Amino acid sequence: MTEPLLDRLPYARFLDLRTLVSGDEITVTMPFRDQLIGNPMIPALHGGSTAALLEMTAIAQVALAFPAARLPRPINVTVAYLRTGRPQDVFARARISRAGRRVAHVLAEAWQEERGQPIASLTAHFLLAEDS
Repeated sequence: MTEPLLDRLPYARFLDLRTLVSGDEITVTMPFRDQLIGNPMIPALHGGSTAALLEMTAIAQVALAFPAARLPRPINVTVAYLRTGRPQDVFARARISRAGRRVAHVLAEAWQEERGQPIASLTAHFLLAEDS
C-alpha cells in the first residue's frame, strides 16, 4: 500500500520519494535521476540526497508510529557513508530503537541492490509532538 507520508516535505517531493507501507514498516524509494549525481567522474550519488532520504525515512517511520498534527522534528542526526551510491534507485528503512514520551531514537539504512549491503546508515533522535 503506497502512502503519501512525506508529501508535506518539499524536498521529499523534489527527490520524488515514494513510500510503501506494509503493516508498521515503511520502505522509502528514491528513484534515480541524473540530478542526484554528486560526482560525475565515478559516477556517484550526492551524499546530501542520500542523507535526506535516510532522514525523511526516519521521519516517516516515527510519524507512522506516533501520529500527530505535525511531523517529528530532528534533534540530532548522524549519517555514516558506507559504500559509494551508484546511479540507480535507492531504498531505505528505519526502525525506532527506543521511544519515550518526548524523544524517539531511530536507526535507518539505505541500500541499492542488496539490503545486507547498505550504502549509508543514520542514527537520530526526534522530538515527538507534544499533546496540547
